Amino acid sequence: MEPKTAMSDFSASIGNRGLYRLAAGTLLVAFPGTTAPDWVLHELENGLGGVTLFGFNVESPEQLSRLTAQLGGAGHPVISLDEEGGDVTRIAYHTGSPYPGNAALGAVDDVELTERVYRSIAADLARSGVNLDMGPVADVNSADDNPVIGTRSFGASTDLVSRHTVAAVRGLQALGIAACVKHFPGHGATRQDSHLEIPRVDVPRDLLWERELAPFRAAIEADTKSIMTAHVAVPHLTGTAPATLSPAALTTLLRGEMGYDGVVISDALDMHAISKSVGLGGGAVLSLAAGADLLCLGPLPTQQEIHGLLDEIIRAVGDGRLPLARLEEAADRVARLREWFALARDEAAESDIIGLDAARRAVTLSGSPAPLVDPFVIEVDTPPTIAVGDVPWGVAPWLPEAEIVRIKPDAAQPAELLGRAKGRSLVIVVKDAHRYPLSRDLVSTLLAERPDGVVVEMGLPVWRPRAAAYIATYGAARANAQAAVELLTV
Repeated sequence: MEPKTAMSDFSASIGNRGLYRLAAGTLLVAFPGTTAPDWVLHELENGLGGVTLFGFNVESPEQLSRLTAQLGGAGHPVISLDEEGGDVTRIAYHTGSPYPGNAALGAVDDVELTERVYRSIAADLARSGVNLDMGPVADVNSADDNPVIGTRSFGASTDLVSRHTVAAVRGLQALGIAACVKHFPGHGATRQDSHLEIPRVDVPRDLLWERELAPFRAAIEADTKSIMTAHVAVPHLTGTAPATLSPAALTTLLRGEMGYDGVVISDALDMHAISKSVGLGGGAVLSLAAGADLLCLGPLPTQQEIHGLLDEIIRAVGDGRLPLARLEEAADRVARLREWFALARDEAAESDIIGLDAARRAVTLSGSPAPLVDPFVIEVDTPPTIAVGDVPWGVAPWLPEAEIVRIKPDAAQPAELLGRAKGRSLVIVVKDAHRYPLSRDLVSTLLAERPDGVVVEMGLPVWRPRAAAYIATYGAARANAQAAVELLTV
């Protein structure tokens, strides 16, 4: 058994264990490994709100079920993860998701299909013992070069995103998985990554209300059980502060004007927008005071840092920065969420074959590819975003007969690649090429010599080079890749 870390002298001096439980009840902590450390189990017994799981916590469905059972045996935790389908997956982190992401579902624009896909995702989560999915993404992706949303969004149309957000919420919650609609009040118009800095959504109130907020209003009407905050600043609403720390955003707007009384969950406080500005403890206090009920902590904070964060919350109650009533209100909302978890649910669900069906409906082909002859496939490497992580992508599983090379565009030697492709079918696979000038330059150079080449875009199909054929998948999940290869091999 690993030793239990004692609370600080300050926390130990607080005679009110109820206050400690209230503070601990606001936290969703993360930890490394595929089993829960003793300190997490101990804190769950002392009132810890729950956990957020990541890809490094998941080895297999069976192992995940054992882990969630271990966690559940120590209390009644909220057990959450980001399972969006498509590029952002935790259950299938090591293989790629069997479901296409939101961009593909938006391209099909069949709300019944979206509900069925999310219902199937919910069945996977329910079998694994997860009870809250940090999704769907409800951001309207109005900026093509958005570095963090992209294919995670249903699209650039407010009505489209609203319709499919509702369908996703219904699909998840039909099987007792709480939806967490994100990122309030909207991350789609940003050109910065909130993992690294505080992005700005500098739009007037009318546009914010009509575009960014519309999907969240629709989700509230659909009874979403939780909403996640965004670490974005909206100058007319939050000033220079991110919405996660803004009473104007979380209390005045979301609670007051929009009438939402479900659980508000912060985006991860260890993202640089918070940790590098006000710090973990300061961010925790400010977010709770602003109106958050659960604080998501990503993989960076240590056990010691988490206990320091708890100290800061307790100090803030003692010195008046954080009203005790605010913690009690948060505890009441989370208790209602746990009661909802316990309700009986319909267990019928789709097979995950629905994911491949959806990917096949989303993929598009322009031009006429010739039959493949000894194919040479160039996958242009794209750096992973922090939200996605290092999830595998590409066509290798579905083209075992092909020679496949993964090339960094700044190190590519076009003449050598063209020489290796001579007399063979050339397939070039890219992901979000519109965001990477070096990728576009490499593809253009190759196609200038090989206009018979085929381009497969596994991100957003914004940049469309001249090629014999162009395939758009709207995502880089395994299902998307299989659907693309099927078009090349029929």
